[in-house]
Amino acid sequence: MILSDPSVVPRLCHLKRSEGQSFGFHLCKYSQAFEITDLDPWSPAEHSGLKDGDRVLEVNEEYVVNMDFNRVARKIQSCGLHLFLLVLKREEYEWAVSIGVDLKFLAEATKGDHWSRPRLCHIQKHPKHGLGMTVVSVDGQKNQYMVRTVIDGPAEKAGIFNGDRLIWINGLMVSTLRYSAVIKTLKKRGDSVTVLVIDSDSESCYIRRKMPIMPVVAQSCSLPHSAKTMNLVKGSDGYGFLLRQEKLACTQQKVHVLREVDMGSPAEGAGMEDGDLLLAVNGEPIESMEHEDIVRKIRQSGDKVSLTAISIPGRDFYRELGISPLLFHEDCSHRCINNWEEAPLRKQDRKEADSGFHSGYVPELPETVRIQCPPGQSEYCTESSYLTREISEDLSPLTKISERTHYIYL
Repeated sequence: MILSDPSVVPRLCHLKRSEGQSFGFHLCKYSQAFEITDLDPWSPAEHSGLKDGDRVLEVNEEYVVNMDFNRVARKIQSCGLHLFLLVLKREEYEWAVSIGVDLKFLAEATKGDHWSRPRLCHIQKHPKHGLGMTVVSVDGQKNQYMVRTVIDGPAEKAGIFNGDRLIWINGLMVSTLRYSAVIKTLKKRGDSVTVLVIDSDSESCYIRRKMPIMPVVAQSCSLPHSAKTMNLVKGSDGYGFLLRQEKLACTQQKVHVLREVDMGSPAEGAGMEDGDLLLAVNGEPIESMEHEDIVRKIRQSGDKVSLTAISIPGRDFYRELGISPLLFHEDCSHRCINNWEEAPLRKQDRKEADSGFHSGYVPELPETVRIQCPPGQSEYCTESSYLTREISEDLSPLTKISERTHYIYL
């Protein structure tokens, strides 16, 4: 096998989208190759320099050649507003494969010999020793900081090494802060703080590649909250929960909440709790979907459905950091109901009214009903999801899949 060829040079493309916007390209798979096709004009994909026919080697610094198509698609869907793709031109890719170039080695060579991922670490303060680290300025570099750790202190236990460069504190880039502001930010965070760090050699690799260091390319260390995937098999009385569309009191953002979990139901048995926020259905992120689209996806799943959710404190944690709770939830990418061959099926179909899954739709209801939060209650003011229109059969833009196998719009 040939390790590399000087005529084959991968390109790094950084796609940046706005909230609710797609990246503007289709991903398809031919044999073992992931190909970019059908780019939208003026889209983040086109602006990044992606070209029709480009073959994908890495998604957010992870090698994806030979990876399952659905897993790659979910990685892209759950990455948030930033996406990094390492690609080759179609002709370069085909030439490299024909002469036996090691594509993984080729991708790794773009990073350098001393590269490693940044680390997103959550530090729990010790009552006596605090965070177990100090922050110092890097000599000769404005607004650049490094950490000094205490041996076996909270910072070290959270995955931080002595001499790491400090990149980010609870969603704030420290390169925009003076030293006094950095210290103030660390002190006012209460009992814990979440930081993004990287070793100095790896930082140099990112600088050389002109690539920003962000959580989307990081590995997570000891984060306090994580999403959970619940595999439900419909029982005699259905799944046993209510899906509601609610609004956050502070931002008015719509969220999809799991409510009224029946005792002894499949939902309760799978670990569902009242107030959990739904993030994905059968591995597909749904936060940007309309309520009726989510309801249809669950109903179309039949007797089995895989739901990924997170607690309210967990969703608040990730929202403050400005990242998706699905970013580090690998289960969302490949653990789905397709793997449930051992799960029992019902012998006969049941009417939708007996399913035990209540969508919250009452077509006869003339208008939506708003429920105000009493003082001191949860910050989640709810708006009922009862609507007067019929459920549309059109898929939302972020989940539009054509009739072609292994082809998805992102």
